[in-house]
Amino acid sequence: MQIYDRQTGGYTEISQYGQGKLEFLYGNAFGRILLKLVISPVTSRFYGWLNRRRSSAKKIQGFIEEYSIDMNDYEDRNYLSFSDFFTRRLKPGARTVDDDPSSFVSPCDSKVLVYRIGGDQKMMIKGSAYTVDELVAGRTDTAPYSGGYAFVFRLTMDDYHRYCYVDNGIKVNSYSVRGKLHTVSSISKDYRIYKENSRNVSVLSTRNYGEIIQIEVGALLVGRIVDHDKDRFARGDEKGYFEPGGSTVIILVRPDIIEVDSDILYHSGKGIETKVRYGERIGRRL
Repeated sequence: MQIYDRQTGGYTEISQYGQGKLEFLYGNAFGRILLKLVISPVTSRFYGWLNRRRSSAKKIQGFIEEYSIDMNDYEDRNYLSFSDFFTRRLKPGARTVDDDPSSFVSPCDSKVLVYRIGGDQKMMIKGSAYTVDELVAGRTDTAPYSGGYAFVFRLTMDDYHRYCYVDNGIKVNSYSVRGKLHTVSSISKDYRIYKENSRNVSVLSTRNYGEIIQIEVGALLVGRIVDHDKDRFARGDEKGYFEPGGSTVIILVRPDIIEVDSDILYHSGKGIETKVRYGERIGRRL
């Protein structure tokens, strides 16, 4: 899978975690029978329990080496389990949150694609048609988002799995949607994962971008989505984190609010994700 790295200006290939197992589950008739069990939240909770056990710590070093994780960015301490490592915190100063009020920032380390929300509220995400109403499970008025943008931030297993608020503001509403836990990789393209998967939805009133909707989407074998659900928050404040498993954050913005950075918009048009970091500018306020 090709990714654009805006820091180097080049392209890199990234491997899918557990590619062989995913191909069996999604591409094999017997595998699809097992898939019904694997995508159950019960299975994910059990997987999360296994990764919180001290014995799981033996996986950490191999994981660091396989994904070339730069541990200089993170707290220097002993991790008690794989889950403890997976939810590790950055060292102070390892990420800079752009504090220019006109800058729209990424909520997480991830690979981002940007989609225009059609006048009929429909958009194509990774080959599947969605409406904004489906993303929020029909529980929030999404009519004002027609013509705006949907930012889809995909976190892979090697990413920092904590995410932040993108501006100062207050919470208007928040709720959880119970569902399945498909992988968020392209291999699940035949499933409408952003409608089917478990997710948290937050409607946020922000100082610089008006009302936005932020959605944290669970994925295959995510032990838990831990969302702090603050009533008031500042740009860069931690909003929550994902326990082991790849995951996605979606942000919906109303029309005529943001101009997306040209490199991200260009590559999104070609279906190529752009690698971004927590607090990095990805657009500007109009």
